[in-house]
Amino acid sequence: MDKTFIFGHKNPDTDSICSAMALANLRSKLGEEVEATRLGELNKETEYAFKTFNIKAPRLLEKVEPGTNVIMVDHNEFSQSVDGIEDANIKMLVDHHKISNFKTKEPVFMHSEPVGCTGTILYKLYNQNNVDIDKESASLMLSAIASDTLLFKSPTCTPDDIKAARELEKIAGVNLEEYGMNLLKAGTNLDDVSEKDLINMDAKEFNIKGKKVVIAQVNTVDINDVMKRQEGIEAEINKAIKDNNLDLFLFAATDIINGNSELLALGNSADAIEKTYKLENHRAFAEGLVSRKKQFLPLVENNL
Repeated sequence: MDKTFIFGHKNPDTDSICSAMALANLRSKLGEEVEATRLGELNKETEYAFKTFNIKAPRLLEKVEPGTNVIMVDHNEFSQSVDGIEDANIKMLVDHHKISNFKTKEPVFMHSEPVGCTGTILYKLYNQNNVDIDKESASLMLSAIASDTLLFKSPTCTPDDIKAARELEKIAGVNLEEYGMNLLKAGTNLDDVSEKDLINMDAKEFNIKGKKVVIAQVNTVDINDVMKRQEGIEAEINKAIKDNNLDLFLFAATDIINGNSELLALGNSADAIEKTYKLENHRAFAEGLVSRKKQFLPLVENNL
């Protein structure tokens, strides 16, 4: 039996890595030979989750050879996936984003739902397959949900996410509110993160109306603490624009306590943001905006 590699998107967030591991645990219990992998380094939030539950990180996967069996989680756009994905044998997709630019050579199993987190879908898959959820898998899925829904504050959060998290909380043996807030705060300690890493730690590339767009996001408890580094951040963004022929790079510093974001827009299509927000020094305050999937991405799509 050929091994199947499971992975989330590049510049992985907590949902991307934790969901890959939780799905690998499920498929293994169903008798399949699988391996969870990651397409980038762990961020501080994910490191906190793994340290809390004593979980070992999966190995880094840089590319796949033609015909390699793979399962994609938490993404479906090839621009966000592993190098060589176009020629891989995609066996399954588990995702909570809109389906875009996804093309396969053969039919695949697809599990896609409009929920706040891939971990929520995996919780349902465990139940549908009558597989008991062990503590490690519960901890992984719970961490993913707390992260992606900003502890239920994100507009992407659904009753399904809350229900799954409350059940997983019992199995993981933690207080969700306490653990979740500590998890989110762990990801906001950015003082020793370089500007280059800052713009890449949670960045996704999109092809929108023929334009190449990157939307990057960092969580913080103090927007000013991030934006005081604007000059260095802009230098790295402009380098990324030049190196990757980007039309727009939208960087969002999101206040997880108050639920707002500061946007920084650069590129020859940055004027698209000004159709909604007035940019001053390339920046705009976006009250109530916290979600890339449900708020930042539609903002760009509607204005380009």
